[in-house]
Amino acid sequence: MRNGVYLWMFLSAILVSIPLQAADWSQFRGPHGLGISDETGIPATWSATENIVWKADLPGPGASCPIAVGDRIFVSCYSGYGLEPAEGDQNNLSRHLLCLSRSNGDVVWHKTFEPTLPEHKYQGEGSYHGYAASTPVSDGRRLYVFFGKSGVYCFDLNGEQIWQASVGDRTSGWGSGCSPVLYRNLVIINASVESGSLVALDKDSGDEVWKTGGIGSAWNTPVLVPGRERTELVVSVQNHVISVDPDSGKELWRAEGVHRYVCPSVVYHDDVVYAVGGGHTSLAVRTGGSGDVSESHGVWRLNKGPNVSSPVYYKGHLYWTRDGSTVCCQNPETGELVYEERLPGAERIWSSPVLAAGRLYFVSQHKGAFVVAAKPEFELLAHNVIEDDESRTNASPIVSDGRIYLRSDRRLYCIGEQ
Repeated sequence: MRNGVYLWMFLSAILVSIPLQAADWSQFRGPHGLGISDETGIPATWSATENIVWKADLPGPGASCPIAVGDRIFVSCYSGYGLEPAEGDQNNLSRHLLCLSRSNGDVVWHKTFEPTLPEHKYQGEGSYHGYAASTPVSDGRRLYVFFGKSGVYCFDLNGEQIWQASVGDRTSGWGSGCSPVLYRNLVIINASVESGSLVALDKDSGDEVWKTGGIGSAWNTPVLVPGRERTELVVSVQNHVISVDPDSGKELWRAEGVHRYVCPSVVYHDDVVYAVGGGHTSLAVRTGGSGDVSESHGVWRLNKGPNVSSPVYYKGHLYWTRDGSTVCCQNPETGELVYEERLPGAERIWSSPVLAAGRLYFVSQHKGAFVVAAKPEFELLAHNVIEDDESRTNASPIVSDGRIYLRSDRRLYCIGEQ
């Protein structure tokens, strides 16, 4: 009986120490970085006049996703430069971090801060995602935001800055877009653009804890993959999928990967990691190895895959988009494609899909959101367009507390059954 009391006290202490609510969506691609919500009761359809709970004008564009923490929504934007290709003055560039009320979209606080210049020039297709492409992350007490060469910022949830740290000063013509990941007392950044490395910072001070080089041409957010004996931090870089020890940054294994720059994040199921990218590659590799595991742990490899959008694993199938507007369903055991179907009326999709209520939500840049049944037979359930907003959308939607939050370059929308 006494042991049972001690166990209950121990579990209670753990629960008290975890401030995030079950309905929170506190990082890029949500819980575990997989783009999956277990919520139900969210709408499949919406428009400018249907199922819009509220909408809030934003001070500028951005490809970053909002996050939901407690009764607040956080989102980043930029303004003053990067609105039209090859025009404007970088000296006018500003970045913004907004906190909005979850209930009505009112601005609770708004921080504006200047970048470290020079930034990459805003010209050409690859730079169109702009200067606020990294999704914030929160542990329920603090907020961590990454702005490329300007560094990583830590705020409390009331908007007070606690620290700022640099992870490198390089830029790329394709910009910077990886999002922070939290692990124990660490904030981990894929600083492939800024310093060709993974960098782990202390959550409380911003001091560097470890740094691992050799991270080339990787515009994706690392994913923490749990295992029986260890947790692995997995990132897809040009030519390889790499796993490192998140406590030390030491490389655990690497496998043959995408032979091109890589934008999509990996996903996992059980002990298998799925990596896609380059517009022509998808592959599976088993975790738990050591050294070069291309032969020993490689499961399959297919010469088809997406370029920018990350995949979703759900009930024995992988889903992703290729050529900007074609939905693919893939057998994760063999790599065989189950179907390839073009979304009617769609155009380029750079955002990653989200799965909720047995449905996949795909958001295109200018043609609205497409809702597809999450099953191995293609079924388009809805095509949703907000008619009075023609601005670009590069951000993935998020799902929290029965609602969808979707940002365009112009507004943040709260979408719910009405």
